[in-house]
Amino acid sequence: MSGHTENSVVIAAPLELVWELTNDVEGWPELFSEYAEAEILSREGETVRFRLAMHPDENGKVWSWVSERTPDPATRTVRARRVETGPFEHMDIFWSYEETADGVRMRWVQDFRMKPGAPLDDDGMTERINRNSAIQLARIKDIVERAAADAPAVR
Repeated sequence: MSGHTENSVVIAAPLELVWELTNDVEGWPELFSEYAEAEILSREGETVRFRLAMHPDENGKVWSWVSERTPDPATRTVRARRVETGPFEHMDIFWSYEETADGVRMRWVQDFRMKPGAPLDDDGMTERINRNSAIQLARIKDIVERAAADAPAVR
C-alpha cells in the first residue's frame, strides 16, 4: 500500500509570477501558513536542499525536516523529495504549472508511504494532505493574485 494525492488550483496571474513566487523557498513562511521557517542548506545547479520547520503543534513540538527540490523552468515542473523522511518511508512531490484561459493551473502530486508505527497510516495521511492542500492552495492563490494585482503594468 502507499499514499497518493493530487491537488490543484488555478491562479489568475502571469506564469512567470506564479513560478517565481512558488519556487522561492526562502519566502515559503509567508506563502504557506504551516511553515514557520525555511532555511536553505545548499544549492547545486537547479537543486536546492532546505530545512522546513512548522509552527509548534498543540503540544509545543516543532516538526522539521530536510527536503530537496529541482525546478525545471523549461518544462515548468518541479520534482521534490524528503531527505529526512520522519514518519514517511518516502515522500515524493511533483509540481506542474500549466497556462490556461483563466490563469495558471498549479498541480501538486504527492506519492508516499508511511512507516510502520507512524501516527497515521497511508489512508490517514492521504486525508490529512488533501485537507491541508486545499487550505494552502487557496492561500497561495490569494497571495499570488494580490501580488499580480499590485504589480506595475508592463507596457
